[in-house]
Amino acid sequence: MTLVVVPVRYPLTSNSAATLREAARIAADRDASLTVLHVDLYQDSHNVTRVDLKRAVERELGAIDRARYVVRKGFLVEESILEEVAAEDADVVVIGSRQASRWRRTLRKVFSDPDIDEFLREKLDCEVVTVDDS
Repeated sequence: MTLVVVPVRYPLTSNSAATLREAARIAADRDASLTVLHVDLYQDSHNVTRVDLKRAVERELGAIDRARYVVRKGFLVEESILEEVAAEDADVVVIGSRQASRWRRTLRKVFSDPDIDEFLREKLDCEVVTVDDS
């Protein structure tokens, strides 16, 4: 079965809500499961729970069939997202344009001017959908 992963902020921002709506649409169109991911940073923890995340998403979109809600603890948002995508062997990652630019900055520190879409396709063998969330 196809798996779509969408990282979001909690509480949901308008940008996260836009990205989430697109991810839910893609999952429905592809008859896929959806993982909604929030990274709760160790250094700025809000002690977000899966229940908190699920309630926020359902307030925004209603119940989503075959949705899984994941809260990961981490030091770096981008690294935690990549770890979840790899661990779940995701087929599609839906990220907002702002998240994509943060990933680019992070990866530039490690690699020389990477293309985030290309990097994810090559390293994780998944499709990346960037949503204009501005």
